[in-house]
Amino acid sequence: MEVIDALAEAIRSVEGVRLLDIEYDHDHNRSVFTFIGEPQRVKEAALKAAELAVKEIDLTKHEGAHPRMGAVDVVPFIPLHGVTIGECIELSKQFAEEFSSRCNVPVYLYAKSATRPDRVDLPNIREGEFEGLRELIGTDPTKDPDYGPKKVHPTAGCTATGARNFLIAFNCNLNTTDVRVAKACADAVRATTGGFVYVQGIGLDLPEKGMVQVSLNLTHPKRTKIHQVLEVVRNEARRFGATVVETEIVGMIPLFAVLDAFRYYVQPVKLDESMILDLYYLGGAEDPRMKSFTEMSLIEFGNQVRRARATPGGGSVAAAMGSLGAALVCMVTGLSLSGRKFAAIKEEMLAHRHACENDRGILMGLVEEDSAAFDQVMAAFKLPEETEEQKQEKETALQEATKHAAEVPLTTMKHAFNALEHALVAAEKGNINAITDAGVAAHALMAAIEGAALNVRINLGNIKDREFVERVEAEVQRLIAEGTELKRKVLELVEARMKELAEGK
Repeated sequence: MEVIDALAEAIRSVEGVRLLDIEYDHDHNRSVFTFIGEPQRVKEAALKAAELAVKEIDLTKHEGAHPRMGAVDVVPFIPLHGVTIGECIELSKQFAEEFSSRCNVPVYLYAKSATRPDRVDLPNIREGEFEGLRELIGTDPTKDPDYGPKKVHPTAGCTATGARNFLIAFNCNLNTTDVRVAKACADAVRATTGGFVYVQGIGLDLPEKGMVQVSLNLTHPKRTKIHQVLEVVRNEARRFGATVVETEIVGMIPLFAVLDAFRYYVQPVKLDESMILDLYYLGGAEDPRMKSFTEMSLIEFGNQVRRARATPGGGSVAAAMGSLGAALVCMVTGLSLSGRKFAAIKEEMLAHRHACENDRGILMGLVEEDSAAFDQVMAAFKLPEETEEQKQEKETALQEATKHAAEVPLTTMKHAFNALEHALVAAEKGNINAITDAGVAAHALMAAIEGAALNVRINLGNIKDREFVERVEAEVQRLIAEGTELKRKVLELVEARMKELAEGK
């Protein structure tokens, strides 16, 4: 418990990160920490905990029912609100590079971050566990890690990290000590043995509990639901004279999954989130169904923009246009990956797709940030100014808020420009059948740059720090000039390749 507590404290020590849950089990001899926050802060917390785990956990003295290959076994990055899977892919690569460098631990990329098809599924990487991989890494080229040394850390083993969508770790405990029953139940529901498409599973012995366990991961819980899997496990166990006596949720579970199970077993005539009393208290909102701008449909967001209110305004719309332009670049590069004719550029297109996905996610987040920055300026205007001290505090707060309000659209310009650079590659080398999409991307991204520039400039007029103003003005001019030239090049390529397409070349 001292180690678990220390790991928790390492995560909590990072400002802006919330540790939501800690799960640990003596039979599994494994702990799971769930924490959320802004992407870079989450990575920092993961690194702090991982470095501590390397120091405190010795796998040569470790045994447990659950498969493992490292003191830090797996670090998944999962997109929640306003973050894309592409951002999480880049985050996992950053974590892998920094962790392997600091701790001399080999790291594999899995799931959406995987560099090879056989490394998408974690069990394939983990096969042989610490003891087996200790003999193979460095001698078998297929076991070479993506980052770090080609040998396991002597006590911390190796680590997997990657980006994936939310999964539910769901365990069914059976009233038998025969682990063969648990394995048969796992076979009945696991995708690779003819079960459900989005289910991974193994059968484990739980000697301390005097029972066995069907340990499952539901990797797409909106498509394969808890109650569907549970009923099949129950039916299979019944063939052996056993039954499910309890189930476990490891880590966190989304509300929709709880409601799905409730609907199935209770069969209410009506049930939705507006009927969940606690959400009104926990969310602090008048209606738990209230959405952020990035959670809204296009119609809903458009309705918010059309209101006679200052936010969301031009800065948010510029960021939204940039995000859509970047999404088109992701689309073109994504359509340039499959088939022999794209074999030579597949890796290049994949790299541009991932990088642009990162820009897309940041731009999506800036839709919210731009409105929040304006609200901070308005809040500063409302500060009292009855005394000289209050006047000074108000002026300082107003200047800082206005600087931030200029920096947010400047960030929009930078990431739209980055995406425009990827659009140039997509237009030059990408799938010719999607060439007009690259052109639309260029128009949208340049509109984002020019629109965000207006919001930068309107704020610069109210900032007294001349060094700051001059530096930002220079950056704005550079981004517009270079962006204009990039857009011109993209559209020239689009016109030329449209002509090729029309001529049937």
